[in-house]
Amino acid sequence: MTSSRASARQAIPDALRRDVRMLGEQLGQVIKDFGGPGLLKDVETLRKSVIKAREADEFERRTETIVGSWSLERAEQVARAFTCYFHLVNLAEEHHRARVLRERDRDPEPVPESLAATVADLRRKVGRPRLMEILGCLEVHPVFTAHPTEARRRAVVTAIRRVGEQLDRFDDPKSSQSERRESMRRLTEEIDSLWRTGQLRTSHVTPLDEVRSMTAVFDETLFRVVPEIYRGLDWALGPSDSGMRPALAPAFLRFGSWVGGDRDGNDSVTARITAETILIQAEHVLLALEAATTRTGRALTADAATTPPDADLRRRLDALRATDPARWAEVEKRSPSEHHRQFLLHVADRLRATRRGEPGSRYESPAELVSDLHSVQGSLAAAGAPRQAYGELQHLVWQAETFGFHLAELEVRQHSRRVRAGAIRPGGVPALRRELHTGRRGHRRGL
Repeated sequence: MTSSRASARQAIPDALRRDVRMLGEQLGQVIKDFGGPGLLKDVETLRKSVIKAREADEFERRTETIVGSWSLERAEQVARAFTCYFHLVNLAEEHHRARVLRERDRDPEPVPESLAATVADLRRKVGRPRLMEILGCLEVHPVFTAHPTEARRRAVVTAIRRVGEQLDRFDDPKSSQSERRESMRRLTEEIDSLWRTGQLRTSHVTPLDEVRSMTAVFDETLFRVVPEIYRGLDWALGPSDSGMRPALAPAFLRFGSWVGGDRDGNDSVTARITAETILIQAEHVLLALEAATTRTGRALTADAATTPPDADLRRRLDALRATDPARWAEVEKRSPSEHHRQFLLHVADRLRATRRGEPGSRYESPAELVSDLHSVQGSLAAAGAPRQAYGELQHLVWQAETFGFHLAELEVRQHSRRVRAGAIRPGGVPALRRELHTGRRGHRRGL
C-alpha cells in the first residue's frame, strides 16, 4: 500500500504538486486565522490518521475515536476544512489540465484529436470541397439537463471560480513581483471567502433554481466561449487569413435544454414554470447580446474619411435619421462621421427595446439582427477594412446565429400516459395541434 501511494505521488506532475501545496498552505492559514492553531491541528491530525488507516485497522479505530471526541461544532468545522481542500485540489487539477493544453497548443503541429488536427485529417481524406460541404450540414446539439441532486450552492461554485481566476493570474509568467504578490493576496482572500461560504443547500432545489444555475453557465462561460470555438475552426480552415475574410466556419452549435421543460416525473415543472423559463432565457441572451453589441460598437471608431459607409448602410442611416431627427442629431453629435459605430450602437438600442418588449423599435426576429450585423460587415469590407469586418464583429454574428433570442431550444418532455390522455380528450389531436400552433405564434410575437 505504501509503495503504491508513493508511486501515485511520483506520478503527479511537479507543477500540479506545487499548486496543491500552495493552495493547501493558504487554506491552512485561513483555517488558523478562523479557529486558531487548535482547529488546524485537529484537521492535520485527522488527515494523517486517515492516511494511516488505509494501512492498518488500528488507525481506522483511532480515526473513529478522534472524530468521536469532537463537539458537533468542531466536527462541522473539520468537515468544512476537508470540503474546501478537495474543492481546491479539483481546481488545481483543472488548472493544470488547461496549462498542459496551452503548452501543447504552442506546438506548430496540430495537437492530436484537436479541432485543427481533425480538419487537417478530413481535408486529406475527402478534399477541401467535400469538407466544406460537410461543415455546411454540420449541427451539434448539446442539451442542458437539470441536476436536482446537486448539493453545491451556486455561491460555492462562484467562489471556486474566483479562486481559479486568481490562480491563473498568479501563474502568469509575465507577472511582475508586485503583481504576483497582489495575486497571492487576492487568492488567499478568495479562499477565505470560500471557507466562510455555506457549502450545502438548506432548502429543496426548485425548477427555477435549476434554470438560474443553467443561465449562470451561459452568462459566465458559454456566451464568451462559443465564438472562440468557431474562431478555432476558422483558423484551421484558413490559417493565413482568419479575421481578414468572410468566416469559413458556420455557426453549427444549437443548444437545447430540459431545464424548466422536463415534467416527466416532476410535477413541480408546470406550464407556468415553463413559460417563466422561456422569459428568463430570453432575458439573459438579450442582455448578453446588447452588452456585446455596445462593446463592439464603442470600439468601432473608424471615421468616414478612412472608412466611408457603403450605399446599403447609408440608406439604413438615412431611414433612421428621417424617423427620429432629434435623437439622431444627438447621436451624430456624440460620434461625428463614425457611421459604422452609430449604426451598431443603434443595434444595441434595438436589442434593449426587444428585451423590454417595446413595440416599434424592437427586433421581430434574430434574422433581423443578423441582417443588420451583416450590413455593417459588408460596409466595412467594401471600405477596405476587413479586420474590422471579420474580427470581433464576426464573433457577435456567431453569437447571434447560435443563441438567437431564446438561448436554447426548450425541450418539453411529458409522460406518454399524459400525452395519450390529451390526445383522446374532446377534439383530440387536431384541437391539441391548433392550441400548440396558436401558442407558438403568440410566443414569437412576445419576443
